[in-house]
Amino acid sequence: MGDQPLLACGMAAGPLFTATYLLEGAGRADYKSFRHPVSSLALGPAGWAQTANFLVAGLLSLLFAVGLWRTGPSHWGALLIGVWAVGLLGAGAFRTDPVSGYPVGTPDQLQHPTRVGALHDLFSLIGFLALAVACFVFALSNSPGWALYSTASGALFATTMTLASAAFSQHERWVDLGGLLQRVALTIGWTWQTLLGARVLHT
Repeated sequence: MGDQPLLACGMAAGPLFTATYLLEGAGRADYKSFRHPVSSLALGPAGWAQTANFLVAGLLSLLFAVGLWRTGPSHWGALLIGVWAVGLLGAGAFRTDPVSGYPVGTPDQLQHPTRVGALHDLFSLIGFLALAVACFVFALSNSPGWALYSTASGALFATTMTLASAAFSQHERWVDLGGLLQRVALTIGWTWQTLLGARVLHT
């Protein structure tokens, strides 16, 4: 595969991932987008759609990492995008545990996380950390505007994702806003990845 299609994969991953989870969330009667995480859409009879969403986004991002390795300004940055991609793949391969009362009838937080749920959380954490650091690595460029945007994206992504994590851990102040905070973080991260792909593609 040529470099341009590989970079285009990275640009397409975010919009496809976002459109899928928005449609899925809108079709679940008891699912509250402001409260519940995107990962919870993988639970229930229609959970296969979000599982596939993670896997497709991970594969597209992995192809993007290859394109960045070949053409991008930073091999370290490309490796970090590859780790982000592996995090997405792992999040798809291992389903999350119920959290914040979804699905209906489950507790807000399990006393003892399952092994599969713990692996989901681990892969997700590794992926999120890798994407945040990648923003700072790719900020090291000759363009002050891009450097500022990339640095701000990394900081805001890390901050909102940390608050979302606190919400899913049932922090009283944030628990009802966990889903919203996570969606803000994902929008920041995916937008940055899309614009990175466009930037590298046109240089």
